[in-house]
Amino acid sequence: MTITNGTGFHQIDRIGGEQVPPSGRLDGWLCEPGSGERIAQQATTDLAGVERAIAIADEIDRSGTWRMLPTETRALLLERVAGELDTRSEEIALAESTGSGVVISVARLFVGGLAGSFRGAAAQLRGGWLRTDLNEDGREVELLRLPWGPTVILVPWNAPAAMAATKVANALAVGAPVILKPPEWAPFGCNVLADAIDAAGLPAGVFQMVHGGPGVGVALTTDPRIRAISFTGSVATGRAIAHAAAEDFKAVQLELGGNNPVIIRPDADIDRTAASVADGMVKLNGQWCEGPGKVFVRPEMLEGFVDALERHLSTYRIGSNLDPNTQFGPLSHESHRQQLEDQIQRLVDQGAHVRIVECDQDLTGWIWPPRIVLGVDPNDCVDELFGPVVTVHAIDSDEEAIQLANESPYGLAGYVFGQDIQAAMAVGRAIRFGEVKINGTSLLDMSPVSAQSFWRNSGIGGHGDKEAFAFFCGTQIVGVDRQGLPI
Repeated sequence: MTITNGTGFHQIDRIGGEQVPPSGRLDGWLCEPGSGERIAQQATTDLAGVERAIAIADEIDRSGTWRMLPTETRALLLERVAGELDTRSEEIALAESTGSGVVISVARLFVGGLAGSFRGAAAQLRGGWLRTDLNEDGREVELLRLPWGPTVILVPWNAPAAMAATKVANALAVGAPVILKPPEWAPFGCNVLADAIDAAGLPAGVFQMVHGGPGVGVALTTDPRIRAISFTGSVATGRAIAHAAAEDFKAVQLELGGNNPVIIRPDADIDRTAASVADGMVKLNGQWCEGPGKVFVRPEMLEGFVDALERHLSTYRIGSNLDPNTQFGPLSHESHRQQLEDQIQRLVDQGAHVRIVECDQDLTGWIWPPRIVLGVDPNDCVDELFGPVVTVHAIDSDEEAIQLANESPYGLAGYVFGQDIQAAMAVGRAIRFGEVKINGTSLLDMSPVSAQSFWRNSGIGGHGDKEAFAFFCGTQIVGVDRQGLPI
């Protein structure tokens, strides 16, 4: 499979129902991550275009032309988007793999859920959650859930179209006009998602999309007409968005980073634990915010665990993201690879020893083999290493591991391994993280009704189908007041 300049590899603004190529360019280049081959220069919408998109969203919100449509009409339009996505699945998979470096077989799995996001939002809309009758004693009283207003959605480059689909579908379902900004490093998948939305025939301006880097993000998030922001990405950017939103008290949902702890109890099966941690390290080529980060293990188990981990990591087939037989592909872009190199070097300067998994082929593009970092103080391993790498630390007890885990400024996800399930569950309950998995590192939720909050610096808000739907709206109660109350 090779890259072409054809279908899917485009960057198009969607403003007020019009499709126009962005007029500006950034310094960076979009490249095929498996080879480093240049595809296109990063595009950016000019600030006049961003202003026009915001003004259109604001007018749609003020007029109520979208939010006041019958819920069944909105639901049918969302299902129409889902149908359009069904016909574009391979196109989106190729675009997503090219942007993120995620291997094509995994990208296809992700893409299978995009249409489901729109169908799921339509189902929740039909469930009647946006309006509840509270009539009492003949008085008409209703509880309404209304969209906050014009909504901005900013997604990261590791799975942009999948995240955008969930957020956009739910925001549109509740009646919010939406402006999406794809990541400047991986815009292609979101552009195919936008093609599907455009083809579904939503009213002009209800969904819009602009391109660019931090400058465009600042213009969107600081404008007082924007009333809700949903962002997934780095802590630094999330903190800047939180500061901007505080000026006029926008609603914010921020899913940020997490250096996620792995606690290995003394009764754990070391080989199975190492296999599971290895599996977690290579998911999305290590580029996922809930991946294993800091491993805590008893001193007498450490060497055996590291040897087993390295052995399991060496079994994955490394290669081009576009090769359907590849199990572990390249990083998304060159600057991210350099950032990881710099982070590892800082740990080496502090005394760390790094074991790099050997690869028996020529490494092209942004391929970065997995690494295991040893011999460094856990207090020096605070920040997230957003790649196929873990740091391993000796601890003497569950209590010490729990304390070290809870001292982290992050609280996104955690992992506990042990054969005594009740003891492992007790450790899981003792650490303050939104999701704690016992004896596994799967990427998917543990339950169809799963929910988790983003603790501490890992963000504001949380995951879950109902939570994703509920974020985009606030509550209002309207009705005939009670008579004869004493005060």
